[in-house]
Amino acid sequence: MIVTIVDVLVKSENINQFIEATIENHNNSVKEEGNLRFDVLQHRDNPSAFSLYEAYESDEASAAHKKTAHYLKWRETVESWMAEPRKGIAHTIIAPVEKSAWKR
Repeated sequence: MIVTIVDVLVKSENINQFIEATIENHNNSVKEEGNLRFDVLQHRDNPSAFSLYEAYESDEASAAHKKTAHYLKWRETVESWMAEPRKGIAHTIIAPVEKSAWKR
């Protein structure tokens, strides 16, 4: 299993648009085969900062996400709204390891 945490800093004038586009991406991502979670988080102390928590059953499922029409649309739509390039860091899941423990 793999989790990628993506940090995004959005230009203040594009926060609402970013949220709307990212919720659309979330709604489609959670339907993907192999998706365990896809959380969209906004930092409390900086409304321009967001973290996306993406959990997949395998590296292959995570890679497949990056080829979906909804992801490609999201990436193209939000790119110009970012104050700096997004940063994604892949993590190995230590716990929970049982798929049944992952709830949506």
